[in-house]
Amino acid sequence: MPANWTIEFSTHKLLLKQGLSQGQVISYLYPECNPYVFMQSKTPHKQMTVSHIIHGLLVFFIMGLSAKALAQTEETQYTWQTFRDTRIINGHSVESGMKGEMKFIISHRFGTLNSGAFELFGLDQGTIRYGLDYAISNNLDVGIGRSSFQKTFDGYVKYKFKSQSSGGVNMPVSATVLLGSSINTLPWQNRDLPFPISNRMSYTGQLIVARKFSHRFSLQVMPTYLHRNYVLSPAETNDLVFAGVAGRYQVSKVMALQVEYYPRVYGTMGPGRTNSLSLGFEFQTKAHVFQFHVSNSTGMVENLFLSETMGTWDQLDLRLGFNITRDFKIAPRKF
Repeated sequence: MPANWTIEFSTHKLLLKQGLSQGQVISYLYPECNPYVFMQSKTPHKQMTVSHIIHGLLVFFIMGLSAKALAQTEETQYTWQTFRDTRIINGHSVESGMKGEMKFIISHRFGTLNSGAFELFGLDQGTIRYGLDYAISNNLDVGIGRSSFQKTFDGYVKYKFKSQSSGGVNMPVSATVLLGSSINTLPWQNRDLPFPISNRMSYTGQLIVARKFSHRFSLQVMPTYLHRNYVLSPAETNDLVFAGVAGRYQVSKVMALQVEYYPRVYGTMGPGRTNSLSLGFEFQTKAHVFQFHVSNSTGMVENLFLSETMGTWDQLDLRLGFNITRDFKIAPRKF
């Protein structure tokens, strides 16, 4: 069989279209060949072509698997400190603690700035919260706290299920889920009416998604659901939904600016309630994080700063405040 018969395949087809028989076409193109033998030799050639195609597909398949395996073995680079601490101002950040780490958090809010010089612009007043957080693992935190505002006890569990990364695993964001509850322990004003303990409870569910765009700038969104078992007015709704957003900008090696805002998108709050908006900056040391800020919120627990904020920025009904976080490593050391 001539080696170049496939090159002249188009001529072969053209001659067939002109009415020549298969044998006449072969005699015309290859006069030195026996048409019968040549036609018989085409069958094994087609079989060889199919086998070559299958072989090529196998080669490409194996090469694809090899490339995928190589990508999987590439080192994954995880983003470090989207936010410096597990709290931003009032609410949580996407971060979780390191395994075996305990955080002791003191949060303080002074009185309102528009209270005047007699109250030293709010510095004579204040509310406080003490909190204790513990990292069961690098992705799982639990915590408890107590606030002087409405004598509130609170607790939460927080799980970070995605971490921003590049390289072997490409993940554009970090994501955390937060579940919390709180109880108001103020005495019930109308003692003649029953007031079960369940009426004092509130529950929070929050999804936190954040991305570190550069070594200076991070952005976080926090869709939040709040359920209150009891509300004072029939006009209020037990269920509220907020579309929280927060940002951080690193000014220097040890200082950053932060903002946090929780606009309500569903439900009705009590009269005079407003959305929580806070601005501040933080300093960090080896074992401490100091956060100083101004906020229109008094409470420092989700149900308090989400549904009980009454301050307004345009009337300077704002409060100075600070958070101090101290980290302790209490997990047993390995020797």
